[in-house]
Amino acid sequence: MLAFCTLAAMAVALALVFFYAPLDAEQGFLQKIFYVHVPLAIVSLCGFVAGGLLAIAYLRSGDARWDARSYVAIHTSLIFGVATLITGSIWAKGSWGHWWVWDEPTLVSFLIVFLLYATYQPLRFAIEDPERQSRYASVFAVTAGAFVPMNFIAVRLASSYVHPRVLGSTSNLPPSMALTFLVALLAVALLYATLCAYELQAKRARSQLRALRRAMELGPSMHEGAGDALGARREAGAGAAGSLASAGLTSTATISGRAG
Repeated sequence: MLAFCTLAAMAVALALVFFYAPLDAEQGFLQKIFYVHVPLAIVSLCGFVAGGLLAIAYLRSGDARWDARSYVAIHTSLIFGVATLITGSIWAKGSWGHWWVWDEPTLVSFLIVFLLYATYQPLRFAIEDPERQSRYASVFAVTAGAFVPMNFIAVRLASSYVHPRVLGSTSNLPPSMALTFLVALLAVALLYATLCAYELQAKRARSQLRALRRAMELGPSMHEGAGDALGARREAGAGAAGSLASAGLTSTATISGRAG
């Protein structure tokens, strides 16, 4: 159902972008990348914050499921962050003639946050102990999450060349563009949730598969051990029966000899 809703929202968003939203007076058709670039950036930053909140839940409860959710939220946000930087570079090239502009605070501040979170996975997997790995990664996620509001504030205060105001009372988008943007934002948010759900389900499936493999590997050895023990018991029983039989025959022969 979540995937179906995501596909429907994306179809509606694309229809609004190409057939409903008007062309920008200055940038023309190039401005339509705004409906992809900005929602990707917002959802990516919100995903980083969600990863920090989920990490707090893990630190408080010690439940590994919260750690897995935090990891998936940050991992998916990094993917959306890459898409944000790519679409932003395309927009910058078409608008300014350069792939990157270092004096643009919106781009640079997002890049700083992205590079900060890009160290999350190397830090996490550099630790072998699973418990320490989860704990240190959660502390990092919480600490890095504090930088995300700073990025948002920098974006709001920046005098951007091409980034319109889209949130709050300072929005300067026409109604048709604002509606298209909100639908596109909903579609990207649903896509993020769908990808997170699928990755979590894949992790559960891999965990179950590893458990089944361990059970299959331990099963034959346990059966062989049980079989060997049962065989030893049978051999011991047969030996005891033979000893008793031999003792019985000897006693009978002794009694017969005495009687004779």
